[in-house]
This record gives sequence, C-alpha cells and structure tokens, in this order.
Amino acid sequence: MTPPDPSLFGGIINALGTGLPHLLVQFVVAVVLLAAGVASYMAVTPFRERELIEEGNTAAGVMLCGAIVAMAIPIAATLATSWLLLDIVVWGVVAVLLQLLTIIAASLLFRRFRAMIQQGNVAAALAVVGTQLAISLLNAAVMIPN
Repeated sequence: MTPPDPSLFGGIINALGTGLPHLLVQFVVAVVLLAAGVASYMAVTPFRERELIEEGNTAAGVMLCGAIVAMAIPIAATLATSWLLLDIVVWGVVAVLLQLLTIIAASLLFRRFRAMIQQGNVAAALAVVGTQLAISLLNAAVMIPN
C-alpha cells in the first residue's frame, strides 16, 4: 500500500482555508434570513404561536413548523445555486416576503382561521402548511437557473 500523497493533504487544507470562511458567511446569512423570516411570520399571523405551543396546541406547532420549512426551502435553493452573497440576500428576502403574503392570503381565505388554530384544528393547520410548502417549492424552482 502506498502512502497518501502529501500534496493532496495540502490541497485539502488549502481548499478549506479558502472555502470555509465563504461557507460560514453564507450559512450565517441564511440563518439570519430564516430567523428574520420566522420572526416576521410570527408578527403577521393572527395568533401567538409561542403561547399556543406552550399550551400544547398542536395546530400552532404544525403551522410554525410549516412556516420554518417553507422559508428554508427557497433559501437552501439559493445557497445551492449561487456563490454571490447578494443573490442569497435578495432571493432570501423574496422567499420570506412570498411566505408572508401566503400566510396573509390564507388567513383572509379561511374564515375563522385564527379561531380554528387557537382551538387546535390540525386539519386547518395542515391545509395552510400545504399551501405554504407548495408556494415554497414553486419559489425555489423558479430561482434555480436553467
């Protein structure tokens, strides 16, 4: 068995030295976008997810989980297709705005939306989460270059 080529190890270290800082900056920006999106989402919903979840309301937990995943999908798509930090920020903000518009539209379309979630109506939560995920997947797909 031949020993590993020392230049290979040096190449790996060099790649880590140049690529790791860029990766960490992109990751931090993506997490900040996601956190800002979730905070904005919680501000525009007609109920208080944190309080409802603390009370054991499954529907509120499903709603918040769906929002987090729905915002993460297009942000992840942008990370996968662009090295430019500006692209990640711009398209991440677009993703967050689309999800905020989706929840606002859902709350207008579903009569008694607030009451249904506060009463723990998981079926209503799943219908909204399905809509959020569909919009998220479509958003991610149109952001991927051809």
